[in-house]
Amino acid sequence: MSHLLLQPLAPANIYEPPSLLYTLLTQPLKTLIRLLDLLLTVFHTSPSVPSTPLRIVCISDTHCLTTSQIPDGDLLIHAGDLTNIGHPAELQDQIDWLASLPHENKIAIAGNHDRFLDPRSRKTLSFDDQDDGFVNWKSIWYLQHSAVDLSFKNGRKLRVYGAPQTPADGQDDHAFRYARGSDAWSGTVPSDVDVLVTHAPPKYHLDLPAALGCEHLLAEVWRVRPRLHVFGHVHAGKTDYVGRLKRGREVVRWDERQRCVEQARARSDGFVRGIVDPRGWLDIVKVLCYGGANVLWDRVWGGRSAESTTMVLASLMYCNSGELLNPPQVVEM
Repeated sequence: MSHLLLQPLAPANIYEPPSLLYTLLTQPLKTLIRLLDLLLTVFHTSPSVPSTPLRIVCISDTHCLTTSQIPDGDLLIHAGDLTNIGHPAELQDQIDWLASLPHENKIAIAGNHDRFLDPRSRKTLSFDDQDDGFVNWKSIWYLQHSAVDLSFKNGRKLRVYGAPQTPADGQDDHAFRYARGSDAWSGTVPSDVDVLVTHAPPKYHLDLPAALGCEHLLAEVWRVRPRLHVFGHVHAGKTDYVGRLKRGREVVRWDERQRCVEQARARSDGFVRGIVDPRGWLDIVKVLCYGGANVLWDRVWGGRSAESTTMVLASLMYCNSGELLNPPQVVEM
């Protein structure tokens, strides 16, 4: 279908959620596959929760704002973009707010807006704003390509790894950037991690129909398979038509159905191309067959499900509204 005909329906930019009509006209079979995948997920049993669960509160993309609507929990995770410009004063204000919250343990990573925390982008700040002595992390574990082993009062332990790098978006002064399509992830995440915290999402997961996440991060998550993956960056990832249904989180099972869904989403866009390409229809058959078999194995025969990861888009910023309208995500594990 002509690009000119679709232009009035297109979102203002790639970070805005497209309408369902626009997505159907540009990704007809991909849209169907996303909805089928969501439906099949509903029929699976939920991941098991230990008898002494940990309550993990996930937030990100607060951009200098604060809110009193942060639930209590054992662990608070901030997945980056604490600030707008990245000045150390902005950063310290956010740290002071997070440190005032009552959670037993707190973790934060940087995002692409947090320029002070990246030695390369820090050079774009004024000379007075480049002094290392400005920032005091207080009781917060700040993770930058690093891991921490946490112990909790209920006897539970978690190993958490955090990394801030994000695919470039055209802003030369942003922090922790790497060229889109290049590999900044392979072999970087420890294999024994329970919780992975990144600013960027993995590709095809809560990153809008435009698939703004990183394919190399996705491959790394396939390798490590943490129990929980928390990320932010794509504020609107929970507000497109499927994101609203997922409410900002999804359970990803590392099986053949998942491979088929990701393979289908990697195909080219276009209404005619999507309809006439037999591979797209074969993708639908594969997703239905693998997904149906997995649901039967799980629900009817009581078989052991594939390893899974709960993925959480933690952005509190609603789209690009400048307001923290998205609720925090709370995960028990």
